[in-house]
Amino acid sequence: MTSTDAATGRPGEDDGELDPKRWQALWVTLVAGFMSLLDVSIVAVALPSIQRGLGTDPAQVQWVVSGYALTFGLALVPAGRLGDAMGRRRMFLFALAAFVLFSALAGAAPTAETLILARLAQGLAAGALAPQNSALIQQLFRGDERARAFGLFGATLGISTAVGPIVGGVILALAGGADGWRWIFYVNVPIGVVALLLAARLIPRTESGPRGHIDLIGTALLGGAVLAVLLPLVEADSGGLVRLWWLFPLAALLVAAFVAWERRAVRHHREPLLDIRLLTSRPGYASGVALGTIYFIGFSGVWLVFALYFQTGLGYTPLESGLAVTPFALGSAASAVVGGRLVARLGRVLTVMGLVLVVLGLAVTGVVLALAPAGSAGLAVAAPLLVAGIGGGWVVAPNTTMTLRYVPVSSAGSAGGALQTGQRIGAAIGTAALTGIFYSELMGNGNDFRMAVAVAVGAATLGTVVALVVGILEWRTARRHAGLPEETGSGDHIPPDLH
Repeated sequence: MTSTDAATGRPGEDDGELDPKRWQALWVTLVAGFMSLLDVSIVAVALPSIQRGLGTDPAQVQWVVSGYALTFGLALVPAGRLGDAMGRRRMFLFALAAFVLFSALAGAAPTAETLILARLAQGLAAGALAPQNSALIQQLFRGDERARAFGLFGATLGISTAVGPIVGGVILALAGGADGWRWIFYVNVPIGVVALLLAARLIPRTESGPRGHIDLIGTALLGGAVLAVLLPLVEADSGGLVRLWWLFPLAALLVAAFVAWERRAVRHHREPLLDIRLLTSRPGYASGVALGTIYFIGFSGVWLVFALYFQTGLGYTPLESGLAVTPFALGSAASAVVGGRLVARLGRVLTVMGLVLVVLGLAVTGVVLALAPAGSAGLAVAAPLLVAGIGGGWVVAPNTTMTLRYVPVSSAGSAGGALQTGQRIGAAIGTAALTGIFYSELMGNGNDFRMAVAVAVGAATLGTVVALVVGILEWRTARRHAGLPEETGSGDHIPPDLH
């Protein structure tokens, strides 16, 4: 039986029997999602090798990382909306095939220019893939199973972010030679092909949503706003924040125009790119997006700061640098899986508990790095990073579950895309800000790497404290909606006063 969403007027999803292959399908989508998210960080450790292999300058090779992050963020919401309209299975298969193709092109790139173009295209494919993951979880699972599935999704996100430097270091160590960096990209090909074949077999076919209108103007406005925010940030190392500052007020104007256009589309009964009413009619959605964005601002940049400190300051190899932050990845993976089982019972309080642990873990890590002898720094931070990792596993996945809890399945792609866009923008801001703080402190204290990393980690801790405040406020608000049933594809259960 097909229901109608009361907030958006769209047809809901079938609330019938769940697909028997849903767990197998989930594992395939998680593998694909892991590859695309891993490529955000794995390439960073290979930049010196790429620079030597292609004979390029540091500013140019930086775009191998920055260009991927830029197009990844641009694709999220439009791809999520296309998945809602055209079918998530179709979009997932198309995006995964494109990701594999452009990974192969990046590995075979003869010049830096070709590599950058391949990475831009690869980022678009990854950005098209990401919102299908969260939308498919919304589509395939209900109730406690959905929370468990989001727990696995959160573990995938946490592990892929933290182990990128480790995996990159291992690949470079095994491949060796001047062209060893190419295997950073080639490794995606066989894994991606297998995932593509399994996804075509396991992901169920479902009816697509309304396809009569594609919001091209909304896509252009939102894409322009995201580009205006991200471009100065990805160019921060080459003076982009000073040179391109004028793009930030332009982004604000484009966001205002986007909101006005989307409201106009709703008034004229057209399909918007992102239904703005999700921010006002769905409990926890707006605050969940804000929490995710702020958390990623404080959290994401620490990995690059750690890599700079361990490799440049202490002379660690890429592999040793990655192993130093492994406790965070292990703690995050374990707690995210457990958190998927706890979030249905604890709700927002689980996110608050996680943020408290992240704040404590990062604060102690900063102090330890400032005081520990250089020779034992990597070992000394293991315990506090493990605590921070356990907390991190209780932030991302539970926040995703609670943020999308009352979102109709018919809007899951665009809503999930908007959530991840906030996270990508937050990651770009945090990375630019924390590396800027690190280098500024380094220049001001006579190249004291220990103090520079301590100050940068302290700044990350303060950013996480802000996310904690947002989480506490949302926890208090969420208790008023504790009796509401979560969205199963229909908006009929949501009381009229929430629309």
